[in-house]
Amino acid sequence: MREFRVLVVGAYGFFGSRLVTRLARQSGLHIVLAGRCASAARELAERLAPEACSRLSHEALDVMGSGLAEHLKALAVDVLIHTSGPFQGQDYRVAQACVQAGVHYVDLADGRDFVCGIQALDAQAQAAGVLLLSGASSVPALSTAVVDALAEGMSRVQSIDIGISPGNRTDRGLSTVAAILSYCGQPLPSSGSGPVIGWLRSYAHHYPQPVGRRLLSACDVPDLALLPLRYENRPVVRFGAGLELSFLQRGMNIMAWLAHKGLVQNWSAHANWLKRMADWFRNWGSDVGAMHVTVSGLNAQGQPSQRSWVLMAGSGDGPYVPTLAASALVRKLAAGVQLPPGAQPCMGLLTLQDFAAEAQGLDIQMKELAG
Repeated sequence: MREFRVLVVGAYGFFGSRLVTRLARQSGLHIVLAGRCASAARELAERLAPEACSRLSHEALDVMGSGLAEHLKALAVDVLIHTSGPFQGQDYRVAQACVQAGVHYVDLADGRDFVCGIQALDAQAQAAGVLLLSGASSVPALSTAVVDALAEGMSRVQSIDIGISPGNRTDRGLSTVAAILSYCGQPLPSSGSGPVIGWLRSYAHHYPQPVGRRLLSACDVPDLALLPLRYENRPVVRFGAGLELSFLQRGMNIMAWLAHKGLVQNWSAHANWLKRMADWFRNWGSDVGAMHVTVSGLNAQGQPSQRSWVLMAGSGDGPYVPTLAASALVRKLAAGVQLPPGAQPCMGLLTLQDFAAEAQGLDIQMKELAG
């Protein structure tokens, strides 16, 4: 039987290395670790090879250079997974090269404009018979799977509340920091009343122990644009993210105020030194993080109903969560599951059961909370 060939762009990066680690547990794959630094890709392949269930190889590849489509054809790739963020401000040249090469495309983007904009390539993808999926990450792939499960049986969805708070000792990548800073103090889409400014204010959410009370602030994610369109009556959607250490959270609030007042143009330009400053406190706090989703509306009898779900990640395993969707999609594609061609945000193709299966072996628990 022919091996299913998966090329991971940015394979040795923050999320890429974790994704490859998960994919290596699947059998029947040939995983090509790709990036601009051949030695880094080779070192990761050599480190994972002894316990890998799949074949690993490495390739020096700059996806922003010319000739990507021809390179993909030469490698006989079945699917390309793009993990090299931040995706804010990127174009779709990688996805377009996949169309030209007849290769499926999946990315881990969580930038609203990038994820929503992938639909512009839908006609090209359908004509080529390939699948282009953007947002195979915690949002909107996992968040949508949760909302769909919680909304099942409801006659109306009125509001959706989503939040993510990683542990302070959990690793954080520079591209993630830059992406967050890009909308710090900037206006965000609002399905409620009044304007929403990224990171300007904080509100408290209480997670089960050992996470407990965390502060969250408004963040820019694809869900703000996509979820109101997915359900009738355009439910109000709120999304918040937070830092475990409250003084760092309040610092973000102050930074947002400065940007909102026009005193700072774009905080992402300072991502390097801001990350270094945050890393001074890496040994503070915990390595436990959480994600929650609450759906409020009316049940089948027209009575008020509220259902909540929570994910708890310990042992520093939180950064694996954004890789679970891509791993689940590879599993389906390699097994011959026929997913309809086209270009779209990664929504509705995976169930909560798919995510739970991919999280096996990690310190990640997901459950619906008692009402």
